[in-house]
Amino acid sequence: MEIVWLLVSLVILYFGAEWLVSGASSFAARLGVSPLIIGLTIVSMGTSAPELVVSVKAAMNGQSALSIGNVLGSNLFNIGIILGISALIYPLAIKRQLLKLDAPVMVLTSVLFLILFLDGKISFIEAFLFVVLFTAYMTYLFLTSVKNKNKETMDEEPIKKYKHWIIDILLISSGLVGLIYGSNLLVDNAVIIAHKLGMSEALIGLTIIAAGTSMPELATSVVAAMKKRSDIAIGNVVGSNIFNLLLILGVAGIIYPIETPDINIVDSLFVVGISALLWFFMKIGTRVRRWQGAFFLGVYMFYFYMKFAAL
Repeated sequence: MEIVWLLVSLVILYFGAEWLVSGASSFAARLGVSPLIIGLTIVSMGTSAPELVVSVKAAMNGQSALSIGNVLGSNLFNIGIILGISALIYPLAIKRQLLKLDAPVMVLTSVLFLILFLDGKISFIEAFLFVVLFTAYMTYLFLTSVKNKNKETMDEEPIKKYKHWIIDILLISSGLVGLIYGSNLLVDNAVIIAHKLGMSEALIGLTIIAAGTSMPELATSVVAAMKKRSDIAIGNVVGSNIFNLLLILGVAGIIYPIETPDINIVDSLFVVGISALLWFFMKIGTRVRRWQGAFFLGVYMFYFYMKFAAL
């Protein structure tokens, strides 16, 4: 029965994220925010809402390994699977801002986490630092967007806006309710299933929970790639990875100090490595091409095999 509820929770998460992203994107477009900024902020934050709810809930329950594993696993899944599949569908064009600002921030954030988590814990001060850095990054993005909102390239199609802002708010509210309920349902049943299979809390977070909470990002980026909207597809992944490390771990660590020996340096190194690889691919070309997408899929499959082979 747990498997049925697990599948139901994924459906709820998908529709919750879809409503949240649609409403938030429409509302942001109404304010004149560019598609790339929407992908980096509103869409990435909306699709990362399941990770936020799951990690905070896990932290409140004292399940630090699940909280950290969910974030690291989601970041690996975002690049390895989501960006990999999206690039296979349609090569993703690289905007200058992604190359010069957002991708480096993603890599530096991953390195910062690696350094701070060497002792196996995230203290209140370190968590607070993450939140401050996230606030600074978001503030800079929105100030830049306002400054350059009339300089969008001609190939960017406008984001769909609904007839009235009330529809935006209703979609956002409904999406949040769905995400919160679906995330609770996902965690409770996934933990039961994984424990029956003899999996550790850390492995549950790094794989099953991470993949489940990343379904909204997968749906959003794949649909964006099919519509040839590279700005949303790749902006969603990069923005989500920054959001996961800085805000989610920051909020979770402020609520309850995170400490676990079950997440090792290898997991952190994989996150740093795959993030740096994406930045490198951005620097050597104007697109993330299909063969690069296949390479990302291969890296994730190797990591997945390595984790389960160690059982």
